[in-house]
Amino acid sequence: MRIAALVTGGKDSALALHRTMQQGHEVTHLVTMVPQRADSWMFHSTNVHLTDLFAEAVCIPLVKADTSGEKETEVADLKRTLAQLSIDAVVSGAIFSLYQKERIDGICRDLGIQHVAPLWHDDPLSILKEILELKMKTIIVGAYAHGLTQQWLGREIDENAIKDLIELERGFHVSIVGEGGEYETLVLDAPFFIKRIKLIDTERIWEGASGHLHVKRAVLVAK
Repeated sequence: MRIAALVTGGKDSALALHRTMQQGHEVTHLVTMVPQRADSWMFHSTNVHLTDLFAEAVCIPLVKADTSGEKETEVADLKRTLAQLSIDAVVSGAIFSLYQKERIDGICRDLGIQHVAPLWHDDPLSILKEILELKMKTIIVGAYAHGLTQQWLGREIDENAIKDLIELERGFHVSIVGEGGEYETLVLDAPFFIKRIKLIDTERIWEGASGHLHVKRAVLVAK
């Protein structure tokens, strides 16, 4: 199948892309929607500008489109973007978000294409362990839940981080994969990367009880 993969630069979309490529499908495009507001219902906004480097690192053309970020209107924005592509299916990194999956399902029905969600209802801990096994270098760039402090910003997801996330799940009911928006991630390297992303200049932005790591400058380097 000719497939377009929705990507944010984060772990879920990256893992979904990896599984799709492993299955032998032709990923013709990466698609990134850029919300004009931080509280988008459908799309991530933290460091979404780095999907340009992500696409270059995996050597797949990137289609970027702005979206209002307003509820339901942003769904129409995604539909309009996908309608311009000659594809058979769309891949997303949805895990448990019924809101997200139902809306992408609806878009695909209207366009006569399939929605492939390789991570749908997978065990959260298994997903994190798979990321480690694949040596998918992933850092946390957004912390938006109780228990996640400034010290989490820039922290790599490794065995110790997973243990700490499990403890936060017990204490604060935080999803260990951040499916509820508790945290956001950035993938710097993966098995399907031709080059890796290197962060040059970053800034921690923290307000009240939440914040994010803003990447001011990053480059691609040889692996």
